[in-house]
Amino acid sequence: MNEVPHLGFVGTGWIGRHRMEAILASGWADAAAILEPDPRALELARALAPGARVMPSLDALLQLPLDGMVIATPSALHAQQSIAALEAGMAVFCQKPLGRNAAEVRAVVDAARKADRLLGVDFSYRHTAAVQALRRTIESGALGQIYFADLVFHNAYGPDKPWFFDPAQSGGGCLMDLGVHLVDLALWLLGFPEVEHVSARTRLGGAALLEPECEDFATAELDLAGGTTVRIACSWHLHAGRDAVIEATLQGTGGGVSMRNVGGSFYDFEAHLWRGTASELLAAPPDAWGGRAALQWTKQLARGGQFDRGAHELVQIAEVIDIPRQQVENVMSTATTTTDHDKIRRWIEERGGRPSRVADSTRGGEGGGILRVDFQDKDEGLEELDWSEFFRIFDENDLAFLHQDRTEDGGKSRFNKFVDRNDQ
Repeated sequence: MNEVPHLGFVGTGWIGRHRMEAILASGWADAAAILEPDPRALELARALAPGARVMPSLDALLQLPLDGMVIATPSALHAQQSIAALEAGMAVFCQKPLGRNAAEVRAVVDAARKADRLLGVDFSYRHTAAVQALRRTIESGALGQIYFADLVFHNAYGPDKPWFFDPAQSGGGCLMDLGVHLVDLALWLLGFPEVEHVSARTRLGGAALLEPECEDFATAELDLAGGTTVRIACSWHLHAGRDAVIEATLQGTGGGVSMRNVGGSFYDFEAHLWRGTASELLAAPPDAWGGRAALQWTKQLARGGQFDRGAHELVQIAEVIDIPRQQVENVMSTATTTTDHDKIRRWIEERGGRPSRVADSTRGGEGGGILRVDFQDKDEGLEELDWSEFFRIFDENDLAFLHQDRTEDGGKSRFNKFVDRNDQ
């Protein structure tokens, strides 16, 4: 390998260009080639690396004698581009997610292992001064036995590119975009213990996600070997009162630690150590952390760039992110549809439900409103109906009742959805 690695940059939009700038400023590698279809993004990248060759295609770039490839393209391309680079003998640094599912991630890791080439993913929040302070405190033993972690990432704006909202291109919604950082942080801070159980809920527009769509709100709870419980929540377009809410808190028998963004910023973080009511500041802005993951990878590449067994942890992260989608698929595979009034009424009453519709959904005078099953004591967003009115609306709107009888563990399921009977 050359003393200074030669890199190809595939995708030089905002984040790809930022990583390029950080790497080139370090002097630890140079930009030999650029692949970018957008003229303006290409122009800005060439200003950073005027000597780099502009390539017409990935195949053409793969023919060059490069030491590594830095990938910042849409998520659907990550796995195939990473595998192609690894099989061509290049190390890879890729934006997250490495793949749209655990199978894609596993294939990339396998390709890296077979090629004996370095594989890195831009889990950039690990490298903030605040998270580094948390890790040092945890490793010192100052927290005692850690029994709970709570992590959130709410982006009040959401993504600005349409492909984020297409599951075929993105692999998922906010959980894939933001939750992957939270899962990574939790497992990385705790030393990647085995994940024994995951329960998760995903929503879109406030309603439970029942189809393979891109969720805009997700929660999950992870039970880890050793007894630690991890809770995560993430969202796009939440009413957050600020641009973003980004926090990680870990509680132990001897103390707690927390990192959180300052003033809604996506970039500024503080870290604190808590003991009872006392709080000690561990880290604060300013902190130019954005390119550190890329720089760590570049350093390793300059030292030889062989496969790092830590890449197997990427598969564990992806397996956790896969579970909510699998849970939706499992529910849908065991759900059945009926239009039989007696069966529907019996199913609802056996679960303590009541026939209802969304309050104020009759405005406009047509359709009779949006039907729901109310399982709450009093849900102010729902209006209770008698059964005759409920089934009148049900039939006039040609609805069918999609429902699941039993959960995976054998309990009574409350999963239900009103669907168009003509589509069944």
